[in-house]
Amino acid sequence: MHSVSVIIPVYNEEKIVLSQLQKIKERCRNESTEIIVVDGGSNDNTVEELKKLNVILYISPQKGRASQMNFGARNTNGNILYFLYIDTLPPYNFDNLILDEVKNGVPCGCFRMQFDSDSKFLKFWAFFTRFNYYLCRGGDQSMFVTKQLFWQLGGFDTTKLLAEDMDFFKKIYRNKIPFTIISKPVITSARKYKQVGEWKLQWIFARIHFMLLLGYSQEKIVSFYQRKTVGIK
Repeated sequence: MHSVSVIIPVYNEEKIVLSQLQKIKERCRNESTEIIVVDGGSNDNTVEELKKLNVILYISPQKGRASQMNFGARNTNGNILYFLYIDTLPPYNFDNLILDEVKNGVPCGCFRMQFDSDSKFLKFWAFFTRFNYYLCRGGDQSMFVTKQLFWQLGGFDTTKLLAEDMDFFKKIYRNKIPFTIISKPVITSARKYKQVGEWKLQWIFARIHFMLLLGYSQEKIVSFYQRKTVGIK
């Protein structure tokens, strides 16, 4: 019997973690769905906030989103893994939507994405998340994958300090594995766009995409991102 394990990596998210998790739980519709939160060593009150909710909480032995998500994947009961960022809300009934796709023989996929903003600029970029191409993918769209396939592909590469999600999507598309995009969208936060500036942040993400494609080292990519987003949380 199929079941979904939601895996959410967090780090220093005390301001939003409680309200976001409550909303995520409200959107679950299948009793077998479990929610696993993996903290990466937060030094604020994130862990204390998490203890107020009935979720499975782990402290990852290694900091870093890839390590956190791999650690969560190793400690799941479900055979379908659903990776979700804390500032992204899935649609209602998301777990059953995922189950339907897997039952129909699709081992992995994501959702279309919208921002919690009326910005025409962000709506323009969100429009492209409906297309089934590698360059239209991103971690904010969330991702589901069967546990078997996830580990067959090696899980997330923990040497990737940034864009580990894009690296995993690349494995899927490179191996021509059936991948679907569920039409009901996730809603992701535009907070970083508001802080950095919409055009500037999109340009930064575009640069990172091309740096990845051109084979730049992780150190250079991370250094570039940190320089351009200094002070942003």
